[in-house]
Amino acid sequence: MLSLADVQAARDRIGDAAAHTPIQYSNTFSRFTKAEIYLKCEQFQRTGAFKIRGATNRIATLSDEQREAGVVTASAGNHAQGVALAATRAGVDAKIVMPENAPISKVKATEGYGASIVLHGSDYDEAQARAHAIEEEEDRFYLHAFDDEDVMAGQGTIGLEIVEDLPEVDTVVVPIGGGGLISGIATAVKGLDPDVRVVGVQAEGASTVADALNKGHPVAVDAVDTIADGIAVREVGSHTFEVIEERVDEVVTVSDREIAMAITNLLERSKLLAEGAGAAALAATLEGKFETTEGEVVVPLVCGGNIDPNVLTTVLMSGLIESGRYLRLRTVLKDQPGTLTELTRIVADQRANIYGIQHDRTARDIGMGSAEVEIDLETRGHEHVARLVDALEDRGYPVEILV
Repeated sequence: MLSLADVQAARDRIGDAAAHTPIQYSNTFSRFTKAEIYLKCEQFQRTGAFKIRGATNRIATLSDEQREAGVVTASAGNHAQGVALAATRAGVDAKIVMPENAPISKVKATEGYGASIVLHGSDYDEAQARAHAIEEEEDRFYLHAFDDEDVMAGQGTIGLEIVEDLPEVDTVVVPIGGGGLISGIATAVKGLDPDVRVVGVQAEGASTVADALNKGHPVAVDAVDTIADGIAVREVGSHTFEVIEERVDEVVTVSDREIAMAITNLLERSKLLAEGAGAAALAATLEGKFETTEGEVVVPLVCGGNIDPNVLTTVLMSGLIESGRYLRLRTVLKDQPGTLTELTRIVADQRANIYGIQHDRTARDIGMGSAEVEIDLETRGHEHVARLVDALEDRGYPVEILV
């Protein structure tokens, strides 16, 4: 099984190919949880995520014959970028198979790092099947995204940095997709300090580890569905599962709503941009998915920041709605001069800001002489929303909250 010595050897191989990323204390998140929250900011890593570590270590261990043949791999995006950059640096030809719905930003970035791209399938597993076919057709070396001990060891160098930079750490929180990241980190952390707790986090729509732990072996699911595309994997690896089973203390899940809120909080409170997988560990921490004590030193890993701008727009809107910062409502008023002005005056008196307004006197479900109005509003939280709705209803306006 993967050892601390393997991770330490990986750090020597990686050298300056991967940055030693910072750990940032968060007053805000510490206040929310009553624990001491330090963010391991791996989104500042080269390529915007941790994958460059494992890819660099694995390519460094290839034989001359394997290097000459080139590598092929499958990835939802971050592993693709890590392999592309690591291979280019080492002078190795790389071909990457990515799901057809992979974020455009990640596809373009992977091409920019020098790899050739094949788009295939609806998710990682279908892309992986195509990559294995290319492995056979072109006699390339298949560089697994997670179920490879050299890859796991490379990712584990994050764990070395956490314990060395923050010796007082009590708990490390790590997202889980295929398990390569948490396997490496748990090996490093437990090897340096067995008393440190390691908590794994999966998205509810791609939760495979809990069932695997119950059954004692990896279990595949038919499909995955989550905004956290970096951990949207149908089955944990066989090698990674062995390490998780032995060295990870607890595995919890978070919803897409909770992930979206964590992305929003990171951006607004810490000025840090994270993708879905990158925010999962913080989401679990903020939502109390595992028990913490006052003053406990907790390090959620922000493992990547490569979020597609279109996804970010959707996520931020979801976060604003969830926190009561954005409201869309529908009401009905008399279709006569001045009534719309009166409605907007009430909104203004309540200090809500109108983003947009739609007035329709032809809606089928209202009476003659009435008009239906939908308003998009900037609000300041759930209490503010409640006061606004009360003010409208007190003036006789029926209110239906749409989002």
